[in-house]
Amino acid sequence: MKKILTCLFAAIGLTTACGQGNYETDVFMTKSGKTVTFHALVHASIRIQYDGKEIEIDPVTKLGNKTIDYAVMPKADYLLVTHEHFDHFNQDAIKLLTTGKTRFVTNQRCADMYGSGDVMNNGDKLQIADDFTIEAVPAYNYTEGHTQFHPKGRDNGYILTIDGLRIYIAGDTEDIPEMSAIKDIDIAFLPCNQPYTMTPEQLIKATRIIKPKVVFPYHYGQTDVSNIPEQLQGDGIDVRIRHYE
Repeated sequence: MKKILTCLFAAIGLTTACGQGNYETDVFMTKSGKTVTFHALVHASIRIQYDGKEIEIDPVTKLGNKTIDYAVMPKADYLLVTHEHFDHFNQDAIKLLTTGKTRFVTNQRCADMYGSGDVMNNGDKLQIADDFTIEAVPAYNYTEGHTQFHPKGRDNGYILTIDGLRIYIAGDTEDIPEMSAIKDIDIAFLPCNQPYTMTPEQLIKATRIIKPKVVFPYHYGQTDVSNIPEQLQGDGIDVRIRHYE
């Protein structure tokens, strides 16, 4: 579905409210003029704010020398986890962010480990609110010698459609053939670190397949992603490097 009004503006700043720390933010506008704000927390952990709602993606309390204090953040209305690895699935963070009203959406493996959750399998679609849908899409490795990290069919990527704004959060994946079916994406989060996800070259290929308006390389650890904006300069895609090490 073609967007009438998406990505009209985007801004980067720092959020310091309520002692929540300093995180880069990007703000986008939906088709009806509402704002969606993304906070770059760490690695694959993304905080999204929309119309008074809090959406948390793969929250973790600590990664390397970085600590995220979820205790001082608002509780999540919706919390999504892509798969079971420690840098995506952290039970302490989930407990800090959830209440009895939080919708916890994840794959079967994480729901089994946590003891609860709305399970989505690859191909499932969930209408979570009148203006918010979630699609679970494949996320896996295909390179020989890497397939044990993220086997096909186990983990999820997610496409969020929030008031017409379409957001692809790829999870841990390579540039898999199923990406050719992912259409009309406004904002894409694509992982880039070896041997677990994509090389920079694979990320560039994936971006050209998906054709988002804006792409955030994320989950990149020590991988040098600084040349990706230059590589995609002629493709008309806005590449934003944030602190998603």
